[in-house]
Amino acid sequence: MGDWRMVALEVTVRFPARVDRVAVVGASERNLKMLREALGVRLTAKDHAVHVSGERDAVFAARRVLEELGTAAKEHRGLSRQAVLDLIAAHAAEAAEAAHLPEEMTDGEDHSSEAWDGRLSVYAAGRAVKARTDNQQHYLDAIRDNDLVFALGPAGTGKTYLAVAAAVHLLKTDRVRKLVLTRPAVEAGEKLGFLPGDIEAKVNPYLRPLLDALHDMMDYHTVRRFMDSDVVEVVPLAFMRGRTLNNAVVILDEAQNTTRGQMKMFLTRLGHGSKMIVTGDPTQIDLPDPRESGVIDAARRLQRTPGVGFVALDRRDVVRHPLVQRVIDAYGDDRDAEMREEALDEVER
Repeated sequence: MGDWRMVALEVTVRFPARVDRVAVVGASERNLKMLREALGVRLTAKDHAVHVSGERDAVFAARRVLEELGTAAKEHRGLSRQAVLDLIAAHAAEAAEAAHLPEEMTDGEDHSSEAWDGRLSVYAAGRAVKARTDNQQHYLDAIRDNDLVFALGPAGTGKTYLAVAAAVHLLKTDRVRKLVLTRPAVEAGEKLGFLPGDIEAKVNPYLRPLLDALHDMMDYHTVRRFMDSDVVEVVPLAFMRGRTLNNAVVILDEAQNTTRGQMKMFLTRLGHGSKMIVTGDPTQIDLPDPRESGVIDAARRLQRTPGVGFVALDRRDVVRHPLVQRVIDAYGDDRDAEMREEALDEVER
């Protein structure tokens, strides 16, 4: 048996009908010619789809280049010939490094040629993880269709759980190669340096909800292996400064407790081939001045930005104990609720 990463593979990359086809394939299919010459793949373009075949790593690289060309076309960003060549070179290098990734990232089947229809190939306690409300399905669709998604809503609506499930799905289907979980450490007003233990022990209490969701979907030994090999990274928000995260799903949980500066710092970490999912509940802001919440500020600034999705979840999406809905209703008249309404109004406009 040869290396499974070198087997022949065929995929079809589709882009929305409203996207300018020429912006993706190039004038006289120039971009496709460059992909053929650089990667040795075979490409056939028809309507708003490109069929790619060849060695697995080369096909993966070509697919990611085409997806980025589609994103650029959707955002009306013209790419020069040199910019396309740089994309091809970057993804070819990343594909060459893929051989060093742990095999647990796949389930032994090739899903890369399948279009993600919003359903997840992720299981918890033997049951498929899936959306249980229309809003939750809208959330998964937004993650599929956008590189940056904000999910705002009360406790129990699946914001964090579905974000982790989508990330695991993208890992399993080889669409990304890394999962980064982060959260601001402000809940009790403590500084990480005053807590006992090494960095993992310090951040564990803050990131426990993210890890709990991850352990629901992967066995302990796989999670441990992924963390040891840096496929899964758990890091406090303060440690994100100065980084660029490529080919990753990056989840920022409890984002209502970020400041405006922290949110800007986080959002500018987004690299090529990555997705960011930001979750928060504007009714539970623990900052001294709730008006400084980075998630509310981001909702105002980014609402109409192409490539950014906003999802507003509400009490009808609560999937925990039925009593949670009644608790949310009981606290609905507080000033915190006004903050939440302010943020959700921005999302729904």
